Amino acid sequence: MTAVFVKVGDAVRSGQALVEVSTEKTSMEVTAEADGTVEAVHVKPGDKVPVGGTLVTLKTSGGKVAAPAAPKSAPPPSAPAPRPAQSVSGNGSAAAAGIATKTLVPAGPATRKLARELGVVLGEVKGSGRGGRVTLDDVKGFVRAERQRVKDVGGASIAGGIIVNAFALPPLPDFSKFGPVEVADVLPIRQAIAKNLTVGWRTMPMVTQHELADITDLESGRKRIVDALPKGSPKITMTVLAIKACVAALKEFPRFNSSYDMNAGKLVLKKYFHIGIAVDTERGLVVPVIRDADKKSIRDLAGEVAALATKARDNKLTIPEMQGGTFTITNLGGIGGTGFTPIVNYPEVAILGLSKSALQPVVKDGQIVPRLMMPLSLTYDHRVIDGADGCRFTVRLGQLFSDPLRLLMET
Repeated sequence: MTAVFVKVGDAVRSGQALVEVSTEKTSMEVTAEADGTVEAVHVKPGDKVPVGGTLVTLKTSGGKVAAPAAPKSAPPPSAPAPRPAQSVSGNGSAAAAGIATKTLVPAGPATRKLARELGVVLGEVKGSGRGGRVTLDDVKGFVRAERQRVKDVGGASIAGGIIVNAFALPPLPDFSKFGPVEVADVLPIRQAIAKNLTVGWRTMPMVTQHELADITDLESGRKRIVDALPKGSPKITMTVLAIKACVAALKEFPRFNSSYDMNAGKLVLKKYFHIGIAVDTERGLVVPVIRDADKKSIRDLAGEVAALATKARDNKLTIPEMQGGTFTITNLGGIGGTGFTPIVNYPEVAILGLSKSALQPVVKDGQIVPRLMMPLSLTYDHRVIDGADGCRFTVRLGQLFSDPLRLLMET
């Protein structure tokens, strides 16, 4: 629970924000579905609310929101009487007649922890404990059964998918024995980032290819265009130009715009170009997606990148705005560094990292001249992409960055 906007006795109108909740991916406001009065507030900032948990109870006139609208004629005796209150639940919907709410699978913390580590969906495990409670043995038995079911594949299938090198994390030692410590909560978004990176790291063998791109002419042209734009226009950044270069390279090397279905042994080649842009925020790294980047002009891309980055920093991104990416760009040039090894954003197969450009002495036409060089770092899934193709892709990007006319002609 991030914030509570109302208190008992407040009059609220339909659509008014009542609370703000944080999920693993984003934050969202839960709004009132009818005019009414706050009868009870069941949560406070910092609370962890289960899916389906009640957040706020509203007293509404005649219970018109809490139940389906009654027909003009009197309802039959079997019809349920309308409720006089609206209970706003943790799944963001009214806990009213005819509207289902999700419930948690009964299981203890240790059982949930083991299930998360093994990739098991608790809802698929039959609980043997009292009241259907899922136990540690139930989870272990489920894993053993799944492994037996797909032993001919050479892996272990967890919740319908193959899991590679499954292991349970050992418990941490008691660090307080050695000195003072502070235990801090980890935001849901940071937990989600950790899980996704762990999945990517354990699933795919990654290789990073480095290259230096001569962006002297490109940067000079970029500055001229920016200076000529009307005041207040979205800024054309190197990230925007990188989107154009990556789309051109992805068209030439389609395997970089794919996902590997290890369960089926198939490669999913995507015919669309949705480019993810990593944005650094106070809450952690988020990756909004530029959809159909191949169909948009540089100025269109500049406006969309700026708008999504602002929404990301204001914590206003929606989940759909972070889904469907086919390739990701992460730019650390504004901070510094000469190169790094970005981790592929699973289930994509490649990611491009940009580092800080700097003037370097370069031999050009037999003369040593200063050129503005930008480090490129391409990490790719070695199951899908061979080293030679990884190198070709990176070299191709370098050529596009080095020749503004070529970049313009091929995009």
